[in-house]
Amino acid sequence: MKDIRIATAQFETRNGDKDYNFSRIEELTVRAADQGAQVICFHELCIPSYTFLRNLDKAQMFELAEEVPSGQSISRLIRIAARYNIAVLAGLVEKEGEKLYNTYVCVAGKGMVARFRKLHPFISKYISAGNEYAVFDLFGCKCGILICYDNNIIENVRATALLGAEVIFAPHVTCCTPSSMPGRDWCDKKLWDNRHDDPESLRKEFDGMKGRGWLMRWLPARAYDNGIYLVFSNPIGMEDDQVKNGNSMIFDPYGEIIAECRSFDDEVAVGLCTADKLELAGGYRYRKARRPELYGHIIGRPHDSSTKVDWL
Repeated sequence: MKDIRIATAQFETRNGDKDYNFSRIEELTVRAADQGAQVICFHELCIPSYTFLRNLDKAQMFELAEEVPSGQSISRLIRIAARYNIAVLAGLVEKEGEKLYNTYVCVAGKGMVARFRKLHPFISKYISAGNEYAVFDLFGCKCGILICYDNNIIENVRATALLGAEVIFAPHVTCCTPSSMPGRDWCDKKLWDNRHDDPESLRKEFDGMKGRGWLMRWLPARAYDNGIYLVFSNPIGMEDDQVKNGNSMIFDPYGEIIAECRSFDDEVAVGLCTADKLELAGGYRYRKARRPELYGHIIGRPHDSSTKVDWL
């Protein structure tokens, strides 16, 4: 791996308004490039927005979807990447024949570098599950992508790391939703609306178990256990009728945060990912110490897979 400077972003989308969302993508890309970033990572389905998809019928979903890489949004991303000499990662609804996918792409100025389809989708019954991992070269680094819920299944992160990924991009739309876990629930929209007059109350809400507190239970472990850089991105503000806490951040292979968005605004945070940590961190040793002959047949045992969330 070569040292690489990566930006993670947070912004508030508008439902189905691709032009507006692209205006934010471009503005934040400019900010990242000005800070020396070689790559910028946006959140899951940031081009059309995400949560409102649960209310769309099949015809509306296909109207929103685009082909990849021939669709207009991919061309638009490539132009932005070329204009500011930076790789851009962003998400959209992809259509291929009669199927739809929650898709995330990496583009550079010369074209699309990688495409990944979410393995565990649930926001719409019309979205099909992807069936393969993606590991690709980017500026001398081996990179992978896992979208939101995909990262909660630890086997996905380990598999992507074993395929060679040194950096895993983890675009999300998460937090501030109900769960059986104590402390997790919706965030109060009144706190968001009153954020300028009472920022302390909203920060307490966002940093507690509804938001950052929950993320810190497991995101650092994905980086630490696998000895990889993990680039988490998440929207800020209103996602349809739900408040999201942002907190886009980058973890190093020690599980330490090296960059984080901490405002309530559209923002980027830039972190330098260095090659030395990959072999110095414990995860490198743990991977080398594996004994798959003990558990390969257990992990690979067939079972009935179900992707279910508490808030839908």
